[in-house]
Amino acid sequence: MGTGTSDMIRGTLDMLILKTLSVEPMHGWGISERIQRVSEDALQVNQGSLYPALHRLAREGWIGSEWRLTENNRRARYYILTPAGRRQLGLEHAHWMRLSGAVDRIMGLT
Repeated sequence: MGTGTSDMIRGTLDMLILKTLSVEPMHGWGISERIQRVSEDALQVNQGSLYPALHRLAREGWIGSEWRLTENNRRARYYILTPAGRRQLGLEHAHWMRLSGAVDRIMGLT
């Protein structure tokens, strides 16, 4: 892992996408923008990482998609969290809490 703002712990992208879609269905660009905005620019998801992750999540059955019109009246694929995706988000969040707690404990050592 480097020190750039776009570096992310392996495996967290799926969790962040699932969480973002738990708020509302979104198109890919919107997902990327929301993650960047909510993280106050600490996380930037490039399209080369986002779309393979979206396809992987769809293959797993954790998200679905449908074509809709955007706010700019353009057609875009909107991604939707499925019930299986909501369950997976719960599992991923629990795993993240265990992992981040362990890192906090190690970093707290003096």
